[in-house]
Amino acid sequence: MKYRLLLRRLRDSLLPWRRLSRAGPIPFVKKYSSKDIKKATDGYSMILGNGPHGTIYKARFHDGLVASVRKIQSMQQGKDTFYRKVQLLGCLHHRHLVRLQGFSEGNDRFLVFDHMENGSLKEYLHDPLKTPLNWRTRLQIAIDVAAALEYLHYFCEPPVYDVSINSNNVLLDENFVAKLSDVGFLDSGLNHIDGPNCTFSEEHVDQRNKAMLFQFGVLILELITGQSLGGDDELVQWVQESGFAYSMHKMVDADLGDSYDSKELKSLLVIARLCTKTGDGQLISIPQILRYLQGKG
Repeated sequence: MKYRLLLRRLRDSLLPWRRLSRAGPIPFVKKYSSKDIKKATDGYSMILGNGPHGTIYKARFHDGLVASVRKIQSMQQGKDTFYRKVQLLGCLHHRHLVRLQGFSEGNDRFLVFDHMENGSLKEYLHDPLKTPLNWRTRLQIAIDVAAALEYLHYFCEPPVYDVSINSNNVLLDENFVAKLSDVGFLDSGLNHIDGPNCTFSEEHVDQRNKAMLFQFGVLILELITGQSLGGDDELVQWVQESGFAYSMHKMVDADLGDSYDSKELKSLLVIARLCTKTGDGQLISIPQILRYLQGKG
């Protein structure tokens, strides 16, 4: 509690952006004009894909910045709400989060993020044209994502709970360092956040933690098996079986062959089992997971 209080006071003294002004500048991120965005994306022709929140473009700005620009589909939110969310995203700084570099607000709204050269984890797990990830890289990706989650939940004020953890939202830079994207991404649940005095109910926090742990457990299963979670949750059902360890080698991604550590495999599966276990109570926390994985990495 003392650490939390000290952190909050420090943030209050250093981050005046929390006291929102519609007309004022937003520190930490750059405001681009609509013309800047159009020119950088070559007339919106450099399409990378379509995400759940809008079209994603590759952009090259005049100052040399190569970025991913996301067009926001919904324009229903007022300017103050949009600016507040940009401020919240702009203050998130962690090695394993995709950093917000800027925004544009006009007839269309755009967010400008760091560009991740190697795309998404999903591509490397499911695209047969991609070079398969080796075991050490997969283990390190799990560590990277856990580190990002620890930062969001325990070192941000207010804590960030609006996180979608899946292989499509885990992006890889040129060195295959994993970075979590779509964090608190214009989620309607952030509408009420006004600054450092924001609080969440214990029930809300508990629900978010359980959802986050479940998603992280599913991501570990996908890293191990190379399979996405189906509608019938077969992977989760399998890892919850008492004898899952007897068949674990059969479940390993065929692209790995025999190039993996059996002890590390079992340890990861135990974590996935604890994360995806349903019922009351929380059996494990992200800090515990991170420290454990760091001992393996």
